[in-house]
Amino acid sequence: MNVVSAAPKAGRREWIGLAVLALPTLLLSIDMSVLYLALPHLTVDLGASSTEQLWIMDIYGFMIAGFLVTMGTLGDRIGRRKLLLIGGAAFGAASVLAAYSTSPEMLIATRALLGVAGATLMPSTLALISNMFRDPKQMGFAISVWISCFMGGMTVGPLVGGILLENFWWGSAFLLGVPVMVVLLAVGRFLLPEYKSPSAGRLDLASVALSLGTILPVVYGLKEIAKQGLVLFPVVALVAGLLVGVAFVRRQQRIENPMIDLKLFTNRTFASALGINMVTGVVAAGTFFLVNLYLQLVAGLSPLEAGLWQVPGTLAMVGSNLLAPKLAHRIRPAYLIGAGLAVTAVGHLVVTQVDASHGLVLLVVGLTIGNIGVGPMVALGNALVMSAAPPERAGSAASVSETSAELGIALGVATIGSLGTLVYRSELTANVDPAIPSGVVEVAREGLATAAQAAQSLPTDVASSLLTTGREALTTGLTTGFTISAIVFALLAVAAVLTLRHVNAHDAAHDAAHDAAHDAAHGGGEVEEPEPVPAPAARTAVEDCDDCEEKVLEPVG
Repeated sequence: MNVVSAAPKAGRREWIGLAVLALPTLLLSIDMSVLYLALPHLTVDLGASSTEQLWIMDIYGFMIAGFLVTMGTLGDRIGRRKLLLIGGAAFGAASVLAAYSTSPEMLIATRALLGVAGATLMPSTLALISNMFRDPKQMGFAISVWISCFMGGMTVGPLVGGILLENFWWGSAFLLGVPVMVVLLAVGRFLLPEYKSPSAGRLDLASVALSLGTILPVVYGLKEIAKQGLVLFPVVALVAGLLVGVAFVRRQQRIENPMIDLKLFTNRTFASALGINMVTGVVAAGTFFLVNLYLQLVAGLSPLEAGLWQVPGTLAMVGSNLLAPKLAHRIRPAYLIGAGLAVTAVGHLVVTQVDASHGLVLLVVGLTIGNIGVGPMVALGNALVMSAAPPERAGSAASVSETSAELGIALGVATIGSLGTLVYRSELTANVDPAIPSGVVEVAREGLATAAQAAQSLPTDVASSLLTTGREALTTGLTTGFTISAIVFALLAVAAVLTLRHVNAHDAAHDAAHDAAHDAAHGGGEVEEPEPVPAPAARTAVEDCDDCEEKVLEPVG
């Protein structure tokens, strides 16, 4: 009789494999942040217009958001390791093309390719981690490491980018991806397992089209509304995307092999963790947007200096991420997450006391406290989402999680970011010196950066008055945004306790491991070990199943 090992401990190979998976994760977050520094340099070199600059910035995020669901599902079908390696090769090649772009149009096209390739990396890495680490404690810690690398990259990006741009041309920022992808391709096949669902069926191209037709207009509409307000075309795009989304959901309910298994959302743990994660992303993205405006436009820091001041907060979140899985085996996830979100609310209340003159230290203290508190939700939320999904749908679950995060970022900038801008304009208009010409005031209302440019045409004392009013207005926008975020985090803390209190971290991950073992024995998923695979000595023999090509452990003698 065949005996299948359930929830085996990960060994040295898996932990080295995690380091390999962390590399593209770190790179993607660096790539998202480093372009902000490179944009002024490449604009001069390529002669990009303001519209082209926006597309250079935004097309990458649009493509990642649009293709995440498709790529996560494709990985379930063709193999997650295979998709990861294909995406890694494409990302490396597109990085070289981007670095040596000779026109804005070429850079926009290569950034689009980078986005499509990037969409293969995130769900593949998260799904492979859930396959490699079956032990509850190890899975939680591995996902925490993965998230910590992504968060760390957001801070490392400006630091690394600043150093590169001080010594090399703007294209060097894109070449960061090449050596990372070379390492991934060189060792990935030998250290990472392959997993695919043999019952997944063919990829439904109509669902792919409907998925893109939903996500791309929604993300575009949210981002443009954040920049321009309720302008007709972005609103139409948003509504159109939502209508296509209804058609997408209906099709998933009808077809035999859907891209997204909607039954996942009937799982209380999956739906609750996903929802709280998304709202956390909304608030975090919106406040992050306001913080960077404050650091550079009010405090007068360079991008590199602004990145350095955010290092304490990032380190606090990394430490909290790594500690949370260990604490979750002593404290129920609901109470740990709820307590953490309550701490975040306190940290954001601290930020509400920041002023325009001496607020830098207080801002960093508040952000650090807030990041300590949000760590358990970020770490355990993803672990709960993945453990609630069956192994053969891990790619789909990972892509849903990543897509919700992308939508959360876009929605955060569109809501809290726009609210901060609205408060800035209102405060500036109410408090501006009457001696300042109305035309200059109208330009200053667009933002503090444009206010600084407009002030150059004014007498020194009048210009100083305008900039002081602008800084105070922007600070009020910041504190208003953080007041709202503190309230939202307090409500999320209550929601986490109420909706996740039935979850025990060990039981959730144990159930996932049990399902994996059951599926391996009964054809639920096709697992292929990394190459080369050493045969166990004396105690077990590895036998290939003729029908399903699965590895089954059978006692000897």
